[in-house]
Amino acid sequence: MSHLTSLKLIAGKRQQGTNLKEARRMKLCSKIDEQIRLAQGQQAGTPYQPIKLRVVQDPITAERKTIEVPKRLKPWWWTADNGKTCITLRYGAKVLEISKGKNAIETAGVAEVITSLQLLKAAVDAGELDVQMEALSGALVEGFAPKPKVATKAVAKA
Repeated sequence: MSHLTSLKLIAGKRQQGTNLKEARRMKLCSKIDEQIRLAQGQQAGTPYQPIKLRVVQDPITAERKTIEVPKRLKPWWWTADNGKTCITLRYGAKVLEISKGKNAIETAGVAEVITSLQLLKAAVDAGELDVQMEALSGALVEGFAPKPKVATKAVAKA
């Protein structure tokens, strides 16, 4: 028993999962990282093609196997009519409103796209976009909520 007395014993409980806000931040930061790598690849002239694993079934043997397939990744930036490059921040399939009424960032080129994305990642890590992410995810949850049933009046036959 003398070995146990040298240890610091506590009544600890393991935390289940992560904080919801922290999970949203981590998800968005990983997507921003992909966009940064995509922009760096475009700037260097080398394609960035991330790989994902997919389980497929062989039609002949019916054996299931895991294969690597290229992940489809669309850039969040485009060239506007005035020749400037614009960036939107996407959370899932929706465009995240960065500031009230403003959802895009205007830059001069791909080099500024990379720096802007790095600044956005730092803002997400600091929690500056938590309110906007909460609003988008709340709207998504509301879309899955059951719709209230409309009461219909029974018509009595005379």
